Amino acid sequence: MRPLRPDLSLVAVAVGLLLAVVLWGAVFTESLTRAGDAALGWVVAGFGWLFVVAADLFLVLAVVLALSRFGRIRLGRDDDVPEFSNLSWTAMMFSAGMGIGLMFYGVAEPMTHLLDPPPDLGITAGSPQAARTAMEYSLFHWTLHPWAIYAVTGMALAYSTFRMGRGNRFSEAFTPLFGGRPRPLVGRLLDLLAILATAFGTATSLGLGSLQVEYALNELFGISGRRLEVTVIVVLTAAFVLSAASGVNRGVRILSTLNVYLAVLLAAFIFVFGPTVAILDLVPASLGGYLNDLIPMASRTGAFIDKEWLGQWTLFYWAWWMSWAPFVGAFIARISRGRTIREFVVGVLLIPSGASLLWFSISGGSAVWLQLSGAADFSAKLAEGTEAAMFALLDDLPLSALTTAVAAVLVALYFVTGADSASLVLGSLSTRGSLHPARPLVVMWGVLIGLVALVLLLAGGLEALQQATILIALPFAVVMLMLCVALVKELREDPGAGPLPRRRPRGLPDALRRVSGEDDTR
Repeated sequence: MRPLRPDLSLVAVAVGLLLAVVLWGAVFTESLTRAGDAALGWVVAGFGWLFVVAADLFLVLAVVLALSRFGRIRLGRDDDVPEFSNLSWTAMMFSAGMGIGLMFYGVAEPMTHLLDPPPDLGITAGSPQAARTAMEYSLFHWTLHPWAIYAVTGMALAYSTFRMGRGNRFSEAFTPLFGGRPRPLVGRLLDLLAILATAFGTATSLGLGSLQVEYALNELFGISGRRLEVTVIVVLTAAFVLSAASGVNRGVRILSTLNVYLAVLLAAFIFVFGPTVAILDLVPASLGGYLNDLIPMASRTGAFIDKEWLGQWTLFYWAWWMSWAPFVGAFIARISRGRTIREFVVGVLLIPSGASLLWFSISGGSAVWLQLSGAADFSAKLAEGTEAAMFALLDDLPLSALTTAVAAVLVALYFVTGADSASLVLGSLSTRGSLHPARPLVVMWGVLIGLVALVLLLAGGLEALQQATILIALPFAVVMLMLCVALVKELREDPGAGPLPRRRPRGLPDALRRVSGEDDTR
């Protein structure tokens, strides 16, 4: 089978827009920062509610589809079987989904909420109540909601590609809305938005990862500075370009599995040498508090909570997950052929959420307990930057130099696996849905993602990364709502879901219904 040719017009527009942002940030850095500040304020004030409502809708839809008759539909032909084992499938899904983010925020978010609780809740900083709220919000931002966003997107793309036999283009999943294939202009616009969202969402993750690697190198060898930031991104970009060029079955699968082993090893070390009993207490307590307060947290908008805080945390996360949705969704779809919708949703929604629960309870919970008990003080380290939080925890445990090196390697590997997965997906999106895009195109996207991450990082650091993510995710949130409508419309017509349950006539007991001939089951 001949490989599909790139969509040159789509590639040209997408590359041109990304290069414009790169040049803007490189030449007019202050102008980019001011524009980002103004645009972010406008989005948070006027459309924060949209992100909150959309994220809630995706979670409800994923659960309903899994529990309904549609859950038996297979993402592929009826006789297809999964391509990857459950371990490989979960490892690749987790590494692509949020590996860098967990390393960056695993300690930082609980500690930040502990020392500076969400406003308007009347909670005293550093109190046990602040600790509970810190763990609840951390789980809220990192468990069911983000993975529901990925699940809905991945399900729609896998269904369109493998069940309906369409191309792997993002726009193909919207076919039911247009009574056939979307018009070329509309289809290209949808694919363009998916490419831009993927590029900026991935650049955000790469920026976070490079900050942590840079901090680890400073801790280990005492080196820092702008030159180091550039060097870290260049070296890691080269690494993930090489990995992406080797394909899913080699580079991505092997590195993703290695990530899981290293993450489990690091978590086990913190569990054993940290406050073990406190961690065991935190797991059920955090889960119970999260589930108890899920609806209040999921419905908070700028009407009752400070909009600046909301923009820095919840809205940023929802925008980040939505901007990653075409990439992670397309990647999960690519590795999920042959699984039923019910199996897909359970695997995508519950397994990574459970892993996030354990990770935050072990890493963030350890830091929270050490702070509350007075055994450590993380406030000074957090003042240095969010990227310092994980290494501050490791400094308070034995073998800190070794574990710092392991954590740095783990972040670097997450950097590589997340970015090379994104490069492959971008290659597919810009090659009319090819599952095996040309290597030069994959390499080009990898280099471009690295450039965007570097420019945003140098232009404004973490704040610039957050701004870019929220801005690009605004139009894409509307696109994802359209995707949900298209998916539900097509699932209702799928014979694999089985017939609609028959309704029995009301008003007659079963015995009389049988006598009168009105029993549908006779």
